[in-house]
Amino acid sequence: MESDARRGLPPVSAVLEHELLVESLPVRGRLAVRRAVRTALAELRRGLKEGKAVPTDPASVARRSRELLDQERAALRPVINATGVLLHTGLGRAPLAREAVAAVAQVASGYCNLELDLDAGARGRRTAGIAQVLRELTGAAAATVVNNNAGATVLALRALAAGREVVVSRGQLVEIGGSFRLPEIFEVSGARLREVGTTNKTRLSDYQRALGPETAAILRVHRSNFRIVGFTEDPALPELVQLAHAHGLWAIDDIGSGALRPGCPPRVGDEPTVAEGLAAGADLVLFSGDKLLGGPQCGILVGSREAIGRIEADPLMRALRVDKMTLAALEATLRLAADGEPAAGRIPLWSMIATELPVLAARAEQLAATLRAELGLNATIVPGESFVGGGSAPIHALPTAVVAVAAPFPTPHDSEAAWAKALRRGEPAVVPRVQGGLVLFDLRTVAPDQEPYLLDAIRRVCHHQDAPRSSDPVRTSSSVPGDSRSDEPRTNSPDRSGIP
Repeated sequence: MESDARRGLPPVSAVLEHELLVESLPVRGRLAVRRAVRTALAELRRGLKEGKAVPTDPASVARRSRELLDQERAALRPVINATGVLLHTGLGRAPLAREAVAAVAQVASGYCNLELDLDAGARGRRTAGIAQVLRELTGAAAATVVNNNAGATVLALRALAAGREVVVSRGQLVEIGGSFRLPEIFEVSGARLREVGTTNKTRLSDYQRALGPETAAILRVHRSNFRIVGFTEDPALPELVQLAHAHGLWAIDDIGSGALRPGCPPRVGDEPTVAEGLAAGADLVLFSGDKLLGGPQCGILVGSREAIGRIEADPLMRALRVDKMTLAALEATLRLAADGEPAAGRIPLWSMIATELPVLAARAEQLAATLRAELGLNATIVPGESFVGGGSAPIHALPTAVVAVAAPFPTPHDSEAAWAKALRRGEPAVVPRVQGGLVLFDLRTVAPDQEPYLLDAIRRVCHHQDAPRSSDPVRTSSSVPGDSRSDEPRTNSPDRSGIP
């Protein structure tokens, strides 16, 4: 009897042809799908051998095969970011422009002249091409790139001040995300930290009194993830540069977040820019590629030939170097940024920042109306705030229109936290915010061409079909959509990121 039952199991080919698996074949590959089917059939054979009553029809086998496929999903996969945090560190910071994605694909799919001078036919310098683009864009005499801005800071301090003192204001001793603090960066670099002033007030005279034979540099660090307001004082950067150069010292400006110049990105003020640092005469300006620049994760150093030369000669430079894909994405992003205002529509981060409230409100109302009409959900539009995030522009909130949805009842997902979890576990994964008993969808961080997939994800959860579906891709758009210097913006809400 048991043998008869096992003989009744469908063949692998029949299960592969079932509609539940046909759509998975081009996405996951025939080998992976066939392996899942064989595993499912092996489970059924064991169950029959043990005398269990198990379903053996092709649909049941295909369904179990899909479950096994879903369990094998890649650890790193696309997510629809509905949190309203544009540079969400947990979700990968800035989405890349289409031109940057194409550049990555082009160099990743074959060989490239990463360290080969094609004219000379000899070995070249890895960062030579990107350095030329950075020089043209910023006007700096020299430039280079490392893996992130924390790495850039370590390398700059090590190459220019190892074994000597660097003077920094107490009010600028920032903590980067992941408990990576500036004093610890000094320890790693071998430079010695010399604190001056107080948390809220540091005068030029404080720097002057700290200078001595052991001093190598004056470092200004941008408070990229917080602000000190009220009874405050800080010397202007040109004053610090003049003081440093008068004593034969290096002047280093670590702006962190990476605004190139006023208006790049648009609608973001209260941020130091690369242009200002260079205009002040700083020997080095350090900034991130994956923050306000809207490119890949990297740390960018621009400045004098002597400073950059010392940095590139340091043995640690090799340990912190970037790969060909980062260089390709960065070059494409920089070329877009060189266009200035027109780039706002082509660099996704800049486009998200620039999107006007009436546009977001119209998109939000359309989504809410569909959720009400089709799924019977209690979906309303409420005013809200989006944040740049990623340790950038901490007090610069962007007005937005949020779709607020109560968890559907009756349903297994009878709480907003459980409903949000089901959305995160879906395919595509959707990460909303959870606040005040509601699930919130901020479309400022959702690309227009992602909205059908967002709607489909909500449908599946509401229909109790929240099992992941790997056949549904997450589309990206160049029109809209994350070295870390902070976590995401904190509020008094239970969860700004939407991850309970």
